[in-house]
Amino acid sequence: MIREIVWYGDEVLKQKSHTVEKIDADIKELINDMFETMYQNNGVGLAAVQVNVLKKVIIVGIPQEDESMFEMALINPEIIYHSDEECEGEEGCLSIPDIVDDVFRSTSIKVKYLDIDNNEQILEANDFLARVIQHEIDHTNGILFLDRLESHQKRMHKKDLKFIKSESLKRQNTKSVNEKY
Repeated sequence: MIREIVWYGDEVLKQKSHTVEKIDADIKELINDMFETMYQNNGVGLAAVQVNVLKKVIIVGIPQEDESMFEMALINPEIIYHSDEECEGEEGCLSIPDIVDDVFRSTSIKVKYLDIDNNEQILEANDFLARVIQHEIDHTNGILFLDRLESHQKRMHKKDLKFIKSESLKRQNTKSVNEKY
């Protein structure tokens, strides 16, 4: 099932997600829905909070050169190592439509997480995969890529962000009105 993506301006995006205590059918359904939602919106990563679920669940789906997809779900992900070496790269976000900018991220990380079968895993990730995972883990901590921009970068997006925020509030108000009936 494709879920609605929460947009910038919705306070849920600033909240910290909760640890998943049990990997059950609901979590597995959430992960499947997240993949459908991410692909429907042409993303490469998605955090549960972006579909209004405050759980520490992120997914990644990155196209490979052989046209296959590298897919994974990380439950309760935690970065246990990050390189001092950083690089700047362009980022966007499904919760902040049409805004992209350059963000500095560690080029290499190690992340500890649970897989869908409740097995603890450690993944070493580099370059683009490392960037995507860091971006999504930030979401679980209430951090948006905008929070990592320099002030001059933020100023460039001020008008667009104001518009996205107003549209987000309209979506929230429509939803709450519809829920009453």
